[in-house]
Amino acid sequence: MWIERPFAYITLVFLLIVSFASERSVAQSPASDGKTTQDAALAETVKQLQEQVKELRSIVLDLRTESERYHAEAGELRQELHSAVARLPQQPATEVLQSSEQSSGQPEATQPNSNSTQESKVNARQERLEEQYELLTGKIDDQYQTKVESGSKYKVRLSGLLLMNVFSNRGGILNADLPGLVDAPDALGRSNSTGFSLRQSQIGLEVFGPEIAGAKTHGELQADFAGGFPSAPNGVVFGLMRLRTGTIHLDWQHTSVVAGQDSPFFSALSPTSFATVAEPAFAYSGNLWTWIPQVRVEHRLTLSENSTLMLQGGILDGLTGERPLYSYGRVPQAGEYSRQPGYAGRIAWSHNLFGQPLMFGAGGYYTRQNWGFDRNINGWASTLDWTAPLGNRLSLSGEFYRGQALGGLGAAAYQSALFSGNPTDPNSRVRALETMGGWAQLKFRASSKLEFNAAAGQDNPFASEIRAFPFSAYTSVAAATAIARNQSGLFNFIYRPRSDLIFSAEYRHIATYQIDNSRYTAEQLNLVMGILF
Repeated sequence: MWIERPFAYITLVFLLIVSFASERSVAQSPASDGKTTQDAALAETVKQLQEQVKELRSIVLDLRTESERYHAEAGELRQELHSAVARLPQQPATEVLQSSEQSSGQPEATQPNSNSTQESKVNARQERLEEQYELLTGKIDDQYQTKVESGSKYKVRLSGLLLMNVFSNRGGILNADLPGLVDAPDALGRSNSTGFSLRQSQIGLEVFGPEIAGAKTHGELQADFAGGFPSAPNGVVFGLMRLRTGTIHLDWQHTSVVAGQDSPFFSALSPTSFATVAEPAFAYSGNLWTWIPQVRVEHRLTLSENSTLMLQGGILDGLTGERPLYSYGRVPQAGEYSRQPGYAGRIAWSHNLFGQPLMFGAGGYYTRQNWGFDRNINGWASTLDWTAPLGNRLSLSGEFYRGQALGGLGAAAYQSALFSGNPTDPNSRVRALETMGGWAQLKFRASSKLEFNAAAGQDNPFASEIRAFPFSAYTSVAAATAIARNQSGLFNFIYRPRSDLIFSAEYRHIATYQIDNSRYTAEQLNLVMGILF
């Protein structure tokens, strides 16, 4: 086995922790844990898990009114019993109940049993209501102690994910804790590595605003610690905070307007993985992604009791994958120099099947790019996505795309344009790099707490175009080591003893092909422990 002995010890300790957590959850989980609902959509991403925790917290906030109703009902029952006894002081309470039964026409032979039955029902109901009141009051008190105060009168909710990754690599993965691309060993001939990382942890804020023109308003902001490293000793463990997403929502009954920075809505899915949360799984291997400033409109149509149709359209910042020229000061990218945004749309049909959503979607994207000296190209993409249940426990999901100049969405290793010569030479011709790719995932839910995922994906720029136009837009040197194809495959299991606790292990294989026919491969084993809050 290629895993080094210290990492084998780490793996053993991790498995013992998972086994211990499983036993504790079986022994201590309350009866209500058996009433979990279908959480197929919630398992797809961390964001979906966070929404589940947010929903539970909202329910707790609403329980105060319900508990007060229980308490009032219990008080009314006591008053009714005392009033009945007070009105008939010569008769014991049991005789009052007996007279009531006789007037209802019940046989006398069953009266003693009926008396005791009604008394026990009343007492049991009172005790049950009192227990529920005490339980709900305790939960409300705990929630009140941890609530986040806002500078305005509107509610603010804090959420997040604390995520620990332990990884072991065999091969030259360019980003050791975020497997994506593979290269040759470093200048000292090293490639294998083992390490720890917490920089994929996330912090989120959600604010609930006023109602405007019949629309409910709220906003979300998410950040993580994968924004680079400070120039300091051991700086690799001091991940810098960065903005991930931030959106403002106006929600009517069937229509929503969303403005902010978010993932591309025309590429809506991602494989399930907690090994790569800072970047979606299979980035650079068939999964279009980036967090793009955008404004979009969504409209939902109900076709039948179990079928809906989603229509989406919007404008996006014309990103092209270029790196900033300066640490401070924003230089426009080629898409922004065109002075028009990107345009996108998507239509998706969904139907409830086997208690899970069956969904098919199709999208399109267009952008204009200006690479200087009046050299303009068009960027576009056609996308397909699907989620198909194959039974109560098994489902198949995936995406496919074809397009050109898609470096701003992570395709072709961020390459959008190619040049026949030095890009700064006005006589050099420019060409949009065509690419295609996609991914597919098979998910098996062994139980409400345990699932298994197997997935594969590929991003494939057209090698003939790279050979004909060998200069990259980001360098004046011929792109002899340009990436012609990148493939990834993974297998993982995810265990959730509770909705806010995560254990996972993942194996991933990556193969990167360069234009000079060089092929580099790598493997990673990633152990994960996380908690949502």
